Amino acid sequence: MKLTLLGCGTSAGVPRIGNDWGDCDPKEPRNRRSRVSLHIEIPSEAGDSASIIIDTSPDLRNQCLDNDIHDLTHVLWTHDHADHCHGIDDLRPFVFRRKSQPLQGYARPYTADALNRRFGYVFAGDGGYVSIADMTVMENTGRDRAVTVAANVEIAAVDQPHGPVQSTGFRISHHGKSVCYATDFSEITDDMVSLYKGCDYLISDCLRREPHPTHAHLALALELAERSEVAHVVLTHLDKSMDYRTLCAEVGNRAIVGYDGWQVDL
Repeated sequence: MKLTLLGCGTSAGVPRIGNDWGDCDPKEPRNRRSRVSLHIEIPSEAGDSASIIIDTSPDLRNQCLDNDIHDLTHVLWTHDHADHCHGIDDLRPFVFRRKSQPLQGYARPYTADALNRRFGYVFAGDGGYVSIADMTVMENTGRDRAVTVAANVEIAAVDQPHGPVQSTGFRISHHGKSVCYATDFSEITDDMVSLYKGCDYLISDCLRREPHPTHAHLALALELAERSEVAHVVLTHLDKSMDYRTLCAEVGNRAIVGYDGWQVDL
């Protein structure tokens, strides 16, 4: 699996409109953050390669251009907040390239219902346009209930507290390697720890240093990584208080500070 962080910023990105960099050094390019998303590429000699994106951020078009992503097969949505889904229309060119074959979408019921209400044409087609994605509603699963998709990739989901609502965390596994994606959570549950246990890379929400009512702060992100006994944790969803170099020095070898375009091969 090849992992690419397409974006690692908050809902407002860094810098915020008004050229507001906060504590982030504008001369450090890794402080420029678009809205969060992850791309996972799994090639297959059998011809059923998987190209998976988690969330369709408002910056999706530029993220795909910047990272030379020219094909997608699967889309996973964590929840329906604008910074995680409002780039959904930018999926259309991938469908054109697939000769009008819809992408395979996956979400928990609360997300699937919200997306269908707001973007019904994406899933049903409208005005002569074909549908962009077919939605599969996922269960709140353990690893034993994972959905198997192309290239024998397994996807499992878990509900996460996100303040007064919920988001979905995912575990994507292939040939003994696994990446977990846990953004937009405000508490750690036993089910989360169980699903993320022992993964190779945990991409974790880490808004700021101080506690936040709807997001993980630094200590909570590191606690999730420790309790889940992961090999590596990558911090994402970083706000303007989280200067890249300062945070790298602070966490040392306990974590990887994510940035737009960060990549790793498993």
